[in-house]
Amino acid sequence: MPTDKSLELAISDLQSAIGGLENAIDARAERQRMGAEVEGEVRRVHADRARLAQELDQSEFRANRLEEVNREVSRRLVTAMETIRAVLDR
Repeated sequence: MPTDKSLELAISDLQSAIGGLENAIDARAERQRMGAEVEGEVRRVHADRARLAQELDQSEFRANRLEEVNREVSRRLVTAMETIRAVLDR
Protein backbone atom coordinates (compact mmCIF):
# COMPACT_ATOMS: atom_id res chain seq x y z
CA MET A 1 0.00 0.00 0.00
CA PRO A 2 2.77 2.52 0.69
CA THR A 3 4.01 1.84 -2.84
CA ASP A 4 0.59 2.77 -4.20
CA LYS A 5 0.68 6.07 -2.28
CA SER A 6 4.20 6.77 -3.56
CA LEU A 7 3.09 6.01 -7.09
CA GLU A 8 0.03 8.23 -6.76
CA LEU A 9 2.18 11.01 -5.30
CA ALA A 10 4.72 10.64 -8.12
CA ILE A 11 1.94 10.73 -10.73
CA SER A 12 0.44 13.78 -9.06
CA ASP A 13 3.84 15.51 -9.03
CA LEU A 14 4.36 14.58 -12.68
CA GLN A 15 0.94 15.98 -13.63
CA SER A 16 1.73 19.18 -11.75
CA ALA A 17 5.09 19.45 -13.51
CA ILE A 18 3.45 18.84 -16.88
CA GLY A 19 0.83 21.50 -16.09
CA GLY A 20 3.56 23.97 -15.14
CA LEU A 21 5.45 23.15 -18.32
CA GLU A 22 2.32 23.69 -20.43
CA ASN A 23 1.73 27.04 -18.72
CA ALA A 24 5.34 28.07 -19.35
CA ILE A 25 5.05 27.05 -23.01
CA ASP A 26 1.81 29.01 -23.38
CA ALA A 27 3.35 32.07 -21.72
CA ARG A 28 6.41 31.89 -23.96
CA ALA A 29 4.29 31.52 -27.09
CA GLU A 30 2.27 34.57 -26.02
CA ARG A 31 5.47 36.60 -25.44
CA GLN A 32 6.78 35.58 -28.86
CA ARG A 33 3.48 36.54 -30.50
CA MET A 34 3.52 39.90 -28.74
CA GLY A 35 7.17 40.38 -29.70
CA ALA A 36 6.32 39.71 -33.34
CA GLU A 37 3.49 42.24 -33.14
CA VAL A 38 5.83 44.82 -31.64
CA GLU A 39 8.41 44.17 -34.35
CA GLY A 40 5.73 44.61 -37.00
CA GLU A 41 4.63 47.87 -35.43
CA VAL A 42 8.24 49.08 -35.31
CA ARG A 43 8.63 48.25 -39.01
CA ARG A 44 5.43 50.19 -39.80
CA VAL A 45 6.62 53.17 -37.76
CA HIS A 46 9.98 53.15 -39.59
CA ALA A 47 8.21 52.97 -42.95
CA ASP A 48 5.93 55.87 -41.96
CA ARG A 49 8.93 57.86 -40.76
CA ALA A 50 10.76 57.28 -44.05
CA ARG A 51 7.68 58.30 -46.04
CA LEU A 52 7.16 61.41 -43.93
CA ALA A 53 10.83 62.34 -44.21
CA GLN A 54 10.59 62.06 -47.98
CA GLU A 55 7.43 64.18 -48.05
CA LEU A 56 9.13 66.77 -45.83
CA ASP A 57 12.14 66.90 -48.14
CA GLN A 58 9.83 67.42 -51.13
CA SER A 59 7.90 70.12 -49.30
CA GLU A 60 11.10 71.91 -48.32
CA PHE A 61 12.29 71.76 -51.93
CA ARG A 62 8.99 73.26 -53.14
CA ALA A 63 9.11 75.94 -50.43
CA ASN A 64 12.67 76.88 -51.41
CA ARG A 65 11.69 76.99 -55.07
CA LEU A 66 8.68 79.20 -54.29
CA GLU A 67 10.92 81.50 -52.27
CA GLU A 68 13.30 81.81 -55.21
CA VAL A 69 10.43 82.54 -57.60
CA ASN A 70 9.01 85.07 -55.15
CA ARG A 71 12.35 86.90 -54.98
CA GLU A 72 12.57 86.93 -58.80
CA VAL A 73 9.00 88.28 -59.13
CA SER A 74 9.74 90.92 -56.50
CA ARG A 75 12.92 91.95 -58.33
CA ARG A 76 11.03 92.23 -61.62
CA LEU A 77 8.25 94.27 -60.01
CA VAL A 78 10.81 96.70 -58.59
CA THR A 79 12.42 96.99 -62.02
CA ALA A 80 9.03 97.57 -63.65
CA MET A 81 8.07 100.21 -61.07
CA GLU A 82 11.39 102.00 -61.56
CA THR A 83 10.87 101.92 -65.33
CA ILE A 84 7.35 103.33 -64.98
CA ARG A 85 8.61 106.10 -62.66
CA ALA A 86 11.35 106.94 -65.09
CA VAL A 87 8.82 107.19 -67.95
CA LEU A 88 6.43 109.32 -65.86
CA ASP A 89 9.23 111.65 -64.79
CA ARG A 90 10.11 112.54 -68.37
